[in-house]
Amino acid sequence: MNPSTAFATVVVDELIRCGVREAVVSPGSRSAPLALAFAEADRAGRLRLHVRIDERTAGFLAVGLIRGTGLPVPVLTTSGTAVANLHPAVLEASHSGLPLIVLSADRPPSLRGAGANQTTDQLKVFGSAVRLFHELGTPVREIGQVAYWRSQVARAVANATGARSADPGPVQLNCPLAEPLVPTGGEDWPEPLDGRSTGPWTAVHAAAGQPSTVAPGPKTVVVAGDGASQAARLAAEGGRWPLFAEPSSRARTGPAVISAYRLLLQASDLTTEIERVIVFGHPTLSRPISKLLARADVEVIVVAPTGLWPDPARRAAAVITGLEVAGPDTTDWLERWQHADQTARPAIDKLLADDLTGPGVAALVGAAAGADGMLVVASSNAVRDLDLAPVVPIRTIANRGLAGIDGTISTAVGAALANAGPTYALIGDLAFLHDSNGLVIGPDEARPDLRIVVVNDNGGGIFSTLEQGDPTHASHFERVFGTPHNTDLGALCAATRTPYQLVENAADLQAALAATVAGIDVVEARVPRSTHRPLAEELVEALRALGGDSAAG
Repeated sequence: MNPSTAFATVVVDELIRCGVREAVVSPGSRSAPLALAFAEADRAGRLRLHVRIDERTAGFLAVGLIRGTGLPVPVLTTSGTAVANLHPAVLEASHSGLPLIVLSADRPPSLRGAGANQTTDQLKVFGSAVRLFHELGTPVREIGQVAYWRSQVARAVANATGARSADPGPVQLNCPLAEPLVPTGGEDWPEPLDGRSTGPWTAVHAAAGQPSTVAPGPKTVVVAGDGASQAARLAAEGGRWPLFAEPSSRARTGPAVISAYRLLLQASDLTTEIERVIVFGHPTLSRPISKLLARADVEVIVVAPTGLWPDPARRAAAVITGLEVAGPDTTDWLERWQHADQTARPAIDKLLADDLTGPGVAALVGAAAGADGMLVVASSNAVRDLDLAPVVPIRTIANRGLAGIDGTISTAVGAALANAGPTYALIGDLAFLHDSNGLVIGPDEARPDLRIVVVNDNGGGIFSTLEQGDPTHASHFERVFGTPHNTDLGALCAATRTPYQLVENAADLQAALAATVAGIDVVEARVPRSTHRPLAEELVEALRALGGDSAAG
């Protein structure tokens, strides 16, 4: 057995021992030993292999698999630009705390700086975005290599999962491989390639942190950002505090949820009464939330079980590992917010019921997925539209680490592959175009049951609701921000033989969503971009018209 094959055999086996059950590979020559080892493990039923021709798609497919399973997922590339194409997915994994394991195949160090083909400096190419970088030396035939390879893989997985640091995130193992790159005959390896009799080479145990007790008192709200988990819901219900939960918080359920919080923060007098905010997860969606967290008269407590915590306004008074509620708020604080929400909901729904709008489409998609379904939602307008919906599935997945539109289709495919039932995706037209390669799936690859709903406003609709969308900037807006593309999405789907349907009204959309989800299909809903800004203003004004104190109950 040659050194490259021995190395790949051991690395893949140790990854599986450390909990890896899915792996993503992009084809290449230098990465052949590891690709073949993964394929053999797939054939043996030890893991499930996914192959993608585009490395950026492969990276975000791995991100989706991680979001769906919670387990570490390796992605393998060949050397050179292939590695660099993983950078967007690595950044998203870094900011979202996802255990992405980059196996970057490389030429031996002796070929660097010599003009060798597909050879560049891959050392720490992702900078500080990874929790660990290690270059595994070029495999050689000597005793001690197996312990080194297995130990380093176990260490890398532990760093990726945050087993000791409580700070999960991506890692990079750079793998210089010398020819031959395919299995060959020859003498036996000088030591057994086997791992431990059971489990990983190194069993890494977690360090535990103690929760802090928070007493009722100040008028408190709980903000649940991306990845907050049910801990936010339990805290809100235990303290009888209003819960402002983003769609991807996995906390948007129960009696404390205020579905219209974003609009109420702009329209209700209750906002000025808030004295304390308890933050879970990573809040990214709402400018009203950002303003609330920046207020000098509000105490901010951040609950962060990992080593990092969100505090962009630099106002956090305390950062705690976990939270225990000493007792419930006995005033009518929660009831007043609930009354405001119940009063606002009909006004919101009335404005969204007339024609196809972004929030209206989001509400229908959320209802189709159901409270227990899985929904993947793109950044930009899509996730903000969903934030206004009354029903948001608990298993809502969004790439909110850096809130980019990169790789949304691939993330959805990965999450759907990890899901046991039908999956829905809500995505804007630019995000769809940005990752249309995600629909390029080989005939031998697993295909999930995934319905992708594209809200097509022919450009950058979110910008029309921001400062640059003000009519005073109209002379340059359309070209620089609106960016119309006039792309035929149906023809694009036809190129990959993806079933496609165009809907022109809410009834047609409801019918399309009611159909059985079997394989991957695309539903396009076209909405006018010109209505985004007026609709956003109308929603706030409608709540203000209910009356400040009366809307607050």
